[in-house]
Order: sequence, then structure tokens, then C-alpha cells
Amino acid sequence: MSDIVPPEVRPKPAVPAKPPNVGAPSPSSPFPPQGLGVGGGGISAPPPSAIPVPIGSHGPSHGGSHSVGHGIGHSVSHAGSHAAPHSGGHGHGGSHSSSGGSTLLGYIGIDTIIEQMRKKTMKTGFDFNIMVVGHSGLGKSTLVNTLFKSQVSRRSAGWARDEKIPKTVEIKAVSHVIEEGGVKMKLTVVDTPGFGDQINNDNCWEPISKYINEQYEKFLKEEVNITRKKRIPDTRVHCCLYFISPTGHSLRQLDTEFMKRLSHSVNIIPVIAKADTLTIEERQEFKQRVRKELEMSGIEFYPQKEFDDDMEDKSDNDKIREAMPFAVVGSDKEYQVNGKRVLGRKTAWGIVEVENPNHCEFAQLRDFLIRSHLQDLKEVTHNIHYETYRAKRLNENGGLHPISSADTQESNL
Repeated sequence: MSDIVPPEVRPKPAVPAKPPNVGAPSPSSPFPPQGLGVGGGGISAPPPSAIPVPIGSHGPSHGGSHSVGHGIGHSVSHAGSHAAPHSGGHGHGGSHSSSGGSTLLGYIGIDTIIEQMRKKTMKTGFDFNIMVVGHSGLGKSTLVNTLFKSQVSRRSAGWARDEKIPKTVEIKAVSHVIEEGGVKMKLTVVDTPGFGDQINNDNCWEPISKYINEQYEKFLKEEVNITRKKRIPDTRVHCCLYFISPTGHSLRQLDTEFMKRLSHSVNIIPVIAKADTLTIEERQEFKQRVRKELEMSGIEFYPQKEFDDDMEDKSDNDKIREAMPFAVVGSDKEYQVNGKRVLGRKTAWGIVEVENPNHCEFAQLRDFLIRSHLQDLKEVTHNIHYETYRAKRLNENGGLHPISSADTQESNL
């Protein structure tokens, strides 16, 4: 028969001290006021030696409730009567509440972890690297400037009007630090001048594929360094906007070939450029035709179905997949419409408003790309595309050897 501690000698559970920077709970708060114990009085935590332990209780205690003690003086009690703190040990109660949770007897501060993460992110900032691919004249630079409402494209950074179309595909990256609401983002726009502009466009995707893999390789070499940086510079391409010509007929063979070859190494988001050249009926028919051709070619664009985490994600992403490819219009010029300044393109019959969902689908693309899926684009790049490349490289070489700082001096500059 186990010894029973009379109620009058049972220790009252201690209420953890509330951080000084946290205000008193509101009347609607689920937590009790600061300093109130079980009986309503301000009770401080007794020293461990003063806490009576039932005679004969060694190790885990059973029969009360769940309590865990980590070290001396650090314990979390879950709606129970007796606890047995051990130096570095654990005491486990025999029963839990039927709801599967426990009622906290005081403020802990778990909810502040979100604020901690937010502050840390705001201090360090984050990177986002976007690539634009498509033949010249489709408004790639203008659309990127419109997306981020700033002059961030390559053409905005010293491009000359008399610049000739290159004979081969070139890769040109321009980085900017943009800030909004105290959050800093290093945005890198990777342009691909010369893509699809030649008479013979055979294998014109190879320089792009090479560039994408080079960024994976650079990141991998940093990871296997003996002395790694606290934060590895991330130049990996998180998103590739592929611009489709608004022909109204079908995809070009080059479009299909490019997306088929690169869809497994980068997140491809197809968009129909200069959608204001199509009527609403032509636009819908063209979107349906493009989706069908992509499906028949086995091309999976972002967000891929197999990466949906749960039913909520699947429901949200299904709506996005049904709306793609987005038919967009870009413009960095403002016009007065009904007393408001709006981004748009002026024509002889009126103004095409870029952010008006009745005129084009730019707002849907922006919300999807920046406001809802930006972090997921980075995670899919790291967890899927980069890991696929990493596994392949390690299997090929039997594991990469650690690299000295001299070997990576050029990439670290």
C-alpha cells in the first residue's frame, strides 16, 4: 500500500515568474493573473530541499498527474498534486487530462517564439533569387519591376537601348536589397538574354541548366567545408518565370523542351506574357490549350501535386494549378483612373490596369509568388531540387572531400 501525503503537507505548485517585458494578461486571457497560486495567494517556489517527497517514491512517480522537472528549480507541473524534482531527471505522472492537453497554472512564454523568430529574420534578412526566361520583347524586365514595384531588372541597371541581341544565351544576374516594413530582402534577378532569339535554338537551354547546377555546386562546396560560414550565401535559383508568347495557338517546341528538361531542377512558373493582346475568350482558350499540352508532355510546374503537405495545401494549390498559366500584363507607369493613380498600359481605347483582376491576372501571380508561396519556393528548392542534386553528386564521387578555404576563396569573395 503506497504512502499517502495528507493534504495539509502537500506542496503547492509554483507559478513560474512572468517575464518583465510581457504585460499583464487581458481580462479575456486564458492565463490566471500574475502571482496567483492555487489558493489565490502569491506563492513563490520553495527550494527543492523544502519540497516533501512521499516516502518510498524512487524514480518516476505514478498516481497523480504529469510533471517534468529539468534541473534544480526548473519544473513544469500539469494540473497535479505531487511532483518529484530530480537534478537533471524526469518525473512522470500516471494520468493525463482527457482532452489530451494540460491546463497551465501560469504564464510560460511559449507564444513568444514567433516574435523571437520574427526579430531574428528582420535582423538577418533573407534572399530570394528569381530567373526570367523567354525570348526578347515579352516584357520580362517590366514584369519583374512591376512585381517588386522598383527598378530591379537588368535593363533598369545600366541597360542601353542600342544593346544588341547576343548570338548565344547569356546569364546576367543583378542583385538589389529592398526593404518593406522593416524586413530586408536581397533580391537577385537572373536574366537570360538571347534565349529563343536565334534561327537555330537547339540546346539553348543548356547554359541556363548549367548556371542552375553551378549554384547548387557552389552551395554544396560551402556545406562540405571544414570551417563553414555561419550563414552560407544562397545564390540558388528559387523560381523560374517562363514567359510564353501570346500566340493564341499552342506552345512552341522550344517552350515544351525547355520546361521538360528543367522542371526537375528548378521551380518553373509559366506565364502568358502581354495578355492584353488577347481577348478574354482567346485568353481562356489559350490557357486551357497550354495546360493540356503541358499535361500531355508530362511537364510538372510549380506547385507540384506530390509536394502538397496536407488537404488544406492541396485545396489551395489545386485552385492555383487550375488558374495557371497566369495571363499577365506588366507596366511601371502610373495613370489617373477614377481619381486614383494606378499602374497600367495606355491604349487608344482606354487604360489596361495591371492590378485589376478584370483586366489581367497579374494580382494573382503577385499574391501567389510573394504573399503566399515565397517561403515554400525556397523550401522546395532546398529540400527537393538541391537535395536531388546533392545526392547525385555524392553518389557520383563517393562523397565529396572537405574543401580548404583556399579552394573556395573565389566563391567566398
